[in-house]
Amino acid sequence: MPTSTAVVPTDAAVRYAKQLLAHLGRKNTVEPVEGAPDGGRLVFAYGTGTVRPTAYGLVLDAAADDAEGLAHVEDVLARHLERFGARRELVVSWQRPTDHPDPE
Repeated sequence: MPTSTAVVPTDAAVRYAKQLLAHLGRKNTVEPVEGAPDGGRLVFAYGTGTVRPTAYGLVLDAAADDAEGLAHVEDVLARHLERFGARRELVVSWQRPTDHPDPE
């Protein structure tokens, strides 16, 4: 299952997490995330997006069954979150884990 993570530096992580979850949660299921009372997991038809506020920023995790679904989850989360920020305050940069070949 393809995954990716973005850490968005902000002093208002809790506010942006609540705003993103409320906005996207109008049309999608939001599940609680253990250990993140202000976070949540958005369940889309094409994958999931987990939103967790932390002391250093907002952590977004995307997962899907295929690369196309993952790209869609990343796009939806990033586009909506970046709109909430004033004057390009929020920038979402996704990082995908790299596959390391098995040593021979």
